Amino acid sequence: MEQNAKGFPINHVIGFLTSLILTFAAVFLAFKTSLPVKAIIGVIGTLAVIQAGLQLYMFMHMNEGEDGKANVINIAYAFFIAIVTVAGSIWVMSFGHHM
Repeated sequence: MEQNAKGFPINHVIGFLTSLILTFAAVFLAFKTSLPVKAIIGVIGTLAVIQAGLQLYMFMHMNEGEDGKANVINIAYAFFIAIVTVAGSIWVMSFGHHM
């Protein structure tokens, strides 16, 4: 991310404001609409994924570095670990009491 001549990180401000807009959109959707619960959960999940991608790009500098391939591999590994952790936790909480 480049800064302008005065050193003000405008890209970070834009990313922050966009994240706020996505958050407020999710809050509005949850509290002010009469959509079915499954639809609300789906849209909020989609907004969350978009916001996570935005934050990775704007704040974690995913587009910087000498080797962009390493960044992609690291993110894929992080998602794999997150999925295994969540799925394992759900599995243990659901079926662990039988043991």
